[in-house]
Amino acid sequence: QVQLVESGGGLVQAGGSLRLSCAASRRSFSTSVMGWFRQAPGKERELVAAISRSAGSTYDADYADSVKGRFTISRDNAKNTVYLQMNSLKPEDTAVYYCAAGPFRGVLPGQYNNWGQGTQVTVSS
Repeated sequence: QVQLVESGGGLVQAGGSLRLSCAASRRSFSTSVMGWFRQAPGKERELVAAISRSAGSTYDADYADSVKGRFTISRDNAKNTVYLQMNSLKPEDTAVYYCAAGPFRGVLPGQYNNWGQGTQVTVSS
């Protein structure tokens, strides 16, 4: 079981930026696919971005259409940490953001077996 702790959420104006971090508790972080999900009130949890396991210095990443070109997922295996850089934020990005770890890169929450507690991101108009 890997423990995940998110940080970096907060309140920002539309057009601003935030960087979320997720620190993992164990060395096998490098063999886990990592994802960021979000859940807005009354909505289902949805994938924002996912990044593949380490493959040398190359990673594959997937993004939701709504965040492509604005958000970037990255990972630092030496620090057991995954990041989500969020630029050009919009009010519709307001949600609780969750970090997740799993065995393969999927788009469904059920495909990830370890979750953080979530961090609130609020974008004001």
